[in-house]
Amino acid sequence: MDESLASQFEANRPRLHAVAYRMLGSLTEAEDAVQETWIRLSGSDPQSIDNLGGWLTTVVARVCLGILRSPRSRREEPLIERDEPEPEPFGPEEEAVLADTMGPALLLVLETLSPAERLAFVLHDLFAVPFEDIALMVDRSPAAARQLASRARRRVQSNDEAHSGDRRRQQEIVEAFLAACRRGDFEALVALLDPDAVLRADRAAVRAATANRAKGAPDLAPEVRGGRAVATTLVGRAQAAQLALIDGLPGAVWAPGGRPRAVFAFQVVGHTVAEIEIVTDHRVVAALPIQLL
Repeated sequence: MDESLASQFEANRPRLHAVAYRMLGSLTEAEDAVQETWIRLSGSDPQSIDNLGGWLTTVVARVCLGILRSPRSRREEPLIERDEPEPEPFGPEEEAVLADTMGPALLLVLETLSPAERLAFVLHDLFAVPFEDIALMVDRSPAAARQLASRARRRVQSNDEAHSGDRRRQQEIVEAFLAACRRGDFEALVALLDPDAVLRADRAAVRAATANRAKGAPDLAPEVRGGRAVATTLVGRAQAAQLALIDGLPGAVWAPGGRPRAVFAFQVVGHTVAEIEIVTDHRVVAALPIQLL
């Protein structure tokens, strides 16, 4: 592989990861989608690509769309396209309100959208991809792609108020979870976890845990399912974890010397933790907006 092409891909990686994360709502799945994009680039003819950035964005979006539409996805594409009139364009005040939703509430609201709506909204409203390009990805007309984004935009706005007060509650739950981990309180962890909770770890975290088992590292698998199984993996851990906002959502980081080296991203639903992701890939961690608390 041409070193110049590899360096250009690395320059585009933060944007690709941002697209994939907002499409999939999972840091580890987003990194998998970015890696799949790299594989597809490696097997392509670079001379046939006029706009590498646009090509990569298209490929990562299609990879994410495939994941969202797969049987393992929690979302399903509606069988019948809804025919709704397109609303008038937003004014400056409405656009400001929409901008405020790009933080903690956004991923929660995106979970309610169909894969095509999610793709159209994320690519156009967050990354300024033209509807003509989006239409090719979802196999619809530009007008239909515009309508997908419009429906998604209305859903985001209508749900913003409902989720605006969640951050403090989520932070309290994450704080309680970290405290229970540190003191080794297994039953408290189980109570804070959804019975169907999922723990995911990226490849770098799994490799590091395997290499350091003799030093007391946990037996970390790429995915652990079930509240009690997750509690068993994490009880007694997180001794050096610091509370932080990860892309605006309450979570934790391991940051020796103030430099984040590992991220623990939480998804809190109601009053329990539904998902935890452990991310240590330095490229992903470096690209994440992290605020230590």
